[in-house]
Amino acid sequence: MERLPWYFRTSFVIIAVGCVGPLALPLIWWRPQTKPAWKIGLTLLILVLSWFLYDAAMDSIRILKDYYKMLEGI
Repeated sequence: MERLPWYFRTSFVIIAVGCVGPLALPLIWWRPQTKPAWKIGLTLLILVLSWFLYDAAMDSIRILKDYYKMLEGI
């Protein structure tokens, strides 16, 4: 069996997805060992998770802005 390049190893792909989220999707799609059904499922999971995290971050920023406005009024 041929050894995988370092950028196709499972540990690197997991770290890349954790660090840069959907920007690491090409690593999953170019990885020859992953079946197409897994690629589609992982893509959907990463995109949905990224959307929820983005939405949570935007809500947090909105709440912080509201708190700063309240502090300015004091």
